[in-house]
Amino acid sequence: MQRDSSGGGDVTSGTPSPTHGGRLRHRKRSSEVISDVNKTNGSNLLLNDQNKYKSMLVRTYSSLWMMAGFVFLIYMGHLYIWAMVVIIQIFMAKELFNLLRKANEDRQLPGFRMLNWHFFFTAMLFTYGRFLSRQLVNTVTSDKLLYKLVSGLIKYQMFICYFLYIAGFVWFIVTLKKKAYKYQFSQYAWTHMILLMVFAQSSFTVANIYDGIFWFLLPASLIAINDVAAYFFGFFFGRTPLIKLSPKKTWEGFIGASVTTILSAFVLANFMGHFQWLTCPRKDLSTGWLHCDPGPMFTPESYNLPGWMPQWFPWREVAIMPVQWHALALGLFASIIAPFGGFFASGFKRAFKFKDFGDSIPGHGGFTDRMDCQMVMAVFAYIYYQSFVMIQDLSVETILEQILRNLTVEEQHDLYEQLGKLLAGAN
Repeated sequence: MQRDSSGGGDVTSGTPSPTHGGRLRHRKRSSEVISDVNKTNGSNLLLNDQNKYKSMLVRTYSSLWMMAGFVFLIYMGHLYIWAMVVIIQIFMAKELFNLLRKANEDRQLPGFRMLNWHFFFTAMLFTYGRFLSRQLVNTVTSDKLLYKLVSGLIKYQMFICYFLYIAGFVWFIVTLKKKAYKYQFSQYAWTHMILLMVFAQSSFTVANIYDGIFWFLLPASLIAINDVAAYFFGFFFGRTPLIKLSPKKTWEGFIGASVTTILSAFVLANFMGHFQWLTCPRKDLSTGWLHCDPGPMFTPESYNLPGWMPQWFPWREVAIMPVQWHALALGLFASIIAPFGGFFASGFKRAFKFKDFGDSIPGHGGFTDRMDCQMVMAVFAYIYYQSFVMIQDLSVETILEQILRNLTVEEQHDLYEQLGKLLAGAN
């Protein structure tokens, strides 16, 4: 997973961030943000950074480890990728919860940090209960006891989540402490902002995974390609500052990464489109191999090349999947719009005077630093798929979900008998 891809990457280290009256907690990863762009002329850009090669080696080494783990999880399948998303969420929440903590206030409020995690896991139950109810039902319909348990949880899921949230709300009210009101209410608001930011994107990510790994893997890969290309173009050619929020981001890195990302989108879509493991949607939570009709979206179509092509060119026609044209739209968004997720994160870090959200990944910062552009991209990929790609029809799984969710057991038996009569009459 990669972060904003508009330039050569932030690698400079500064002075430790100042504390405010000794109240902000010291952070190992904290350092003063990069100096303003008016203090950073072309000679000080990453092109002439004396430590850039050492930084590049560390960054490359950790990137290779992340890529290897990511490929392994893709091979393992949908459920394992979902587990990876959950783990990333937990690390992101931890980094963000710690971001504005004040040690003095926390010492006076024992157990206050547990409230953050109570809201976190309540939001997780609500989000994934909504998006994965169909997969849960399809997984357990063969087991009568388990089906009754799961169907009951699905039916009352919203009530359970609301009750848990209200319990947290009451918990917050009864633990309010004099002289700490301002800190407690600011943390309460900050917690809800974190939950909105983390779960809004991750819920769409999980939906993309179960629509077909393709719709998760391609957008995520494009962000990674854009970030790497921007880093190297900015590393070797960067001279012109791009934006004041990130003085080491350069126009050379931004433009070079954009071209690379769009071309990669077209090629990667064709490569990934040949694997049913990536293109088939998953209707349950099993981990077995997938087989499905690829459909017209992943069926190559022949296009004749124009007559002005040179005679020595070996091909007179090319086979292109329709999904490749959609991939160009994803590549355009990943290279032009998604980097603004990184700019937003850079502005936030500058506002609070720290370099990275965390230090979990050598050379990259924290998990939140890796996910700033991914959060923007995941939402766009989901909306684009739903708007322009998904065929709007009623499937057996959709009808079954509605039956199990809305009909009592007696009504389901009655429906079964009625369908049996209709099928017997049809034969």
